[in-house]
Parts: sequence; C-alpha cells; structure tokens
Amino acid sequence: MSPILVRPVREQLEHDRVIRLLQAKYKRKFEVAINPGNEQSMPVGPPQAPWYPDLVLMANERSKKVVGVVEVETAESVNHLEAMSQWVAFGKLKVEFHLYVPVTGVDSARRLCTDLQIPTTEIWAYTSIGDQIRFTAVQRAPGSSTPVDTREPRPARVAAEPRAREPQPAARAVKTAAPPARPKPAARRAAPPPAAKGRAAKARPAAPRRGAAKAPSRKTASSRAQKRR
Repeated sequence: MSPILVRPVREQLEHDRVIRLLQAKYKRKFEVAINPGNEQSMPVGPPQAPWYPDLVLMANERSKKVVGVVEVETAESVNHLEAMSQWVAFGKLKVEFHLYVPVTGVDSARRLCTDLQIPTTEIWAYTSIGDQIRFTAVQRAPGSSTPVDTREPRPARVAAEPRAREPQPAARAVKTAAPPARPKPAARRAAPPPAAKGRAAKARPAAPRRGAAKAPSRKTASSRAQKRR
C-alpha cells in the first residue's frame, strides 16, 4: 500500500479516472486488471509480500502471465518516499514498468529515477484540459509495447450540414456591342393652307371651253317663236 494513505478528494478522483482510461486503452493489446483507490484485487510479486500497482498487464493467453505494471501518481505522490516504497519494487520485477505522472512532476520523477537507479520502461506525463486528459511520452526504453493511442477519445462532434452552394450565374457570351441606331427624322407635316380672310369666297362657275356651244337663252327662243307666227 502507498505510504500516502489519504489523497485530496479531487486528486483521488483524477487518479482513478486516469486508471480507468488507461485500462480501456491497454485492453487493445493486453488483459488488464486494476487496483483503483484502496482496492486490492490483483497482486504482483512474491505471495508473502505482494504489491498492488494501479494497473496489471497480462498476456492474452491462457496462462495470463504478467507482462507489465502501470503506476499512476498525482502531484502529491511524486516524492522520495513514494519512489523508495513502490517504484523501486516495481523496477525490480522482470516485467515492463510504466510510470504516469502529472506534467508538473515530470522533472522530479526523472530525477528520482536517476538518483535511485530505478529502471522504467516508459515515463508518461498527463494533463487535464477541461473534460479531456492528454498524455505525452517523456521517456521510452527500447522494445516498449505501448498501445498506439493512449489519449482520451474526444467527444464526437456533430457534423455540420453541408451548405448548399449557390448557383453561379452562367458565363455570358461576349458580343460586340452594335452602335445605337440613329432615330429617323420625323416626317414633316404639310403646312395647313392659310385661312381665308373674311367670308369664304363663293365658288365661281368654270369658264366655258373654247368651241363649246352656248345654250340658247330663253329670250332668243321666245323671239324666234313670235316671228314664225
């Protein structure tokens, strides 16, 4: 059991969340057992003095052979006492040892591993961004069997509906602009005849043509009739 028996509630919740997240990721390659909080369900090491790491990685075989252990630390548990108590014991096991620490404890963890000569297969830094936890590899030993993706899956985003493209106007054929037609001159109207001054002149009888026989007058005809009598 860890020398730090009581963690702040917030750190303990984050600690257990990281454990369950890593359990889902490591399941892609291993059989995984976890010991979150004060649970002691999967021991490793000698039966007379067992250890309970946060995650125990086992081969996907009937033998269920332990192939690795994973320890998750918080800001309060990255210290010399924790390293002497657990990290040294996990480093002596003939399996892979993966150490996860917060970003703020990366330098301290590397210094403790170097000073105490603790062999680690991998050292990872994790950080919490909103509702997501991201992991960054700090140190890897040759032959490490880390899963390909150890980041928390991001929430699925609702795909935006494709925006209908506005129809583009068809290209118009360029035509040579014809010169504007000149307006035709308006037909001149005939000037009205000058108005007759005064009363309208009466129509005069047409003059007789030359050679035309004149109609005998009534006086001449009557005189001729008297002479005959």
